[in-house]
Amino acid sequence: MRYSRVYIDAIGYELPPVVVTSAELEGRLKRFYDALRIPEGQLEALTGIVERRWWDEGYPVSEGATAAAKQALASSNVRPEDLDVLIYAGVCRELFEPATACRVAAGVGVAEGAAVYDISNACLGVLNGMIDIANRIELGQIRAGMVVSCETAREINDIMIDRMLTSGTMETFKESLATLTGGSGAVAMLLTDGSFSPEKRRRLLGGVTQTAPQFHALCRWGIEAIRPLGFHQFMATDSIAVLKHGVELGTRTWAAFLRKLGWMKDQIDKVICHQVGSGHRDTILQTLGISLDKDFSTYTYLGNIGTVSLPLTAALAEDRDFLRPGDRVAFLGIGSGLNCLMLGLEW
Repeated sequence: MRYSRVYIDAIGYELPPVVVTSAELEGRLKRFYDALRIPEGQLEALTGIVERRWWDEGYPVSEGATAAAKQALASSNVRPEDLDVLIYAGVCRELFEPATACRVAAGVGVAEGAAVYDISNACLGVLNGMIDIANRIELGQIRAGMVVSCETAREINDIMIDRMLTSGTMETFKESLATLTGGSGAVAMLLTDGSFSPEKRRRLLGGVTQTAPQFHALCRWGIEAIRPLGFHQFMATDSIAVLKHGVELGTRTWAAFLRKLGWMKDQIDKVICHQVGSGHRDTILQTLGISLDKDFSTYTYLGNIGTVSLPLTAALAEDRDFLRPGDRVAFLGIGSGLNCLMLGLEW
């Protein structure tokens, strides 16, 4: 993938109001920890995550996505009726149908001729949505499009904590650890052909994708039937295997990424990674030979927000002057499946 006329015009985001510390989650698991003789503080020690955020109970993900979309539009010359495409790309959705994008599009006020639909690809959803819009822009089909997402961790965390207390096994702890790192948030990425503003910023240069689908069962989030109780959400992650095979896939993707963009590793000024935790961040950067001072991370206080993590982290990095005009920036995305997508930008 190479692009010559695609820009990120604006990024909007929304942070939930409820702050939940790792210590608070462990406090709810005290009986479980005591039974298995697990020392307090393991969640933070193993992941580096001190706290994460939750939406208020019952908060619709479409509202978070709509709020982020309106923020992006407010900082841009693009009007809602200028949007030719609106994509919702979150793992969390409100219904099987219609597409959650429809409710967001109604809230934003897009034109009747806009394409409105959902994209799903685990934690890569927003990056995949960006590519879908970028392709349309590069082909001259559209001038502007937006991809939005809103993730919520409250419900699945509550479910997994109840399950841990019920099962009381070390195996459940291992499978649930990744679930407890989850955070919540919303983001909107507004992409254009650069014609809406005299200042063309954040040019998307291109990217590559690589896959290892034989490892599709390592991280799963879905609905299972538990008779006679009905249907319930579940999430299970083999964190050790995800790290091992994810790093292998990331290494392969990184090599292809550098070839595609014609970059040398040392020419990259900054990187924004998917926010999993300290172990994953440190291992992948070390393996790829990227200095820690080139990375901006948010997992310590926001946790893993799935599809929202990488783009929201990029927005915060710009807000705090870590990403500066002219920087060569690499977005390093990876998701369950396993799939990897890396994008190169000139900020």
